[in-house]
Amino acid sequence: MGKKRPVVIGIAGGSGSGKTSVTHSIYEVFKDHNLVVIEQDYYYKDQSHLEFEQRLETNYDHPDAFDTDLLIEDIGKLLNRQSIEKPIYDYALHTRAKESEHIEPQDVIILEGILVLSDPRLRDLMDIKLFVDTDSDLRIIRRILRDINERGRSIDSVVEQYLSVVRPMHNQFIEPTKRYADIIIPEGGQNEVAIDLMVTKIKTIVENDTIV
Repeated sequence: MGKKRPVVIGIAGGSGSGKTSVTHSIYEVFKDHNLVVIEQDYYYKDQSHLEFEQRLETNYDHPDAFDTDLLIEDIGKLLNRQSIEKPIYDYALHTRAKESEHIEPQDVIILEGILVLSDPRLRDLMDIKLFVDTDSDLRIIRRILRDINERGRSIDSVVEQYLSVVRPMHNQFIEPTKRYADIIIPEGGQNEVAIDLMVTKIKTIVENDTIV
């Protein structure tokens, strides 16, 4: 008898919503199990054929920025218990790095990213679909702090990008995917009750191989 099919958990939500915190909370509980996190951010399209100035024009909050076909192919391989070479994205050069990361198949796959619920082909691979729903004022504050402290950005550039790209893309593409979620988690990683419920559900699935 072969090994059972891995469990796939999709975690979506806007930039600064806390989806990474939710992912980390789940990971901490299951780190002794066979679990892998696949970040959608690693699957931005290869832009090596473009001039550097052209790469700077990329809208990273649009579905077209992602190589979703490759992501679906890789998740399919992991579901078939095959290893993958997960791409690495070089944010300094705004294109895919030459290196990749070798990933072995695991029992639990967490797929995390702003638009993981937008493509029906990806949704069909998921056993549990989560949407981390956080008020826009909290999300922009978190993004400002992150980009200034971690990425050396100015507050003016962060706000301008938020108003011109991030906010409209969120309203047009990310927010509507909430309807596809099985569970909506308000306030992200701060919501310990929701995370505890989620962890309990995942444990049931992993141990009993039943998806309700």
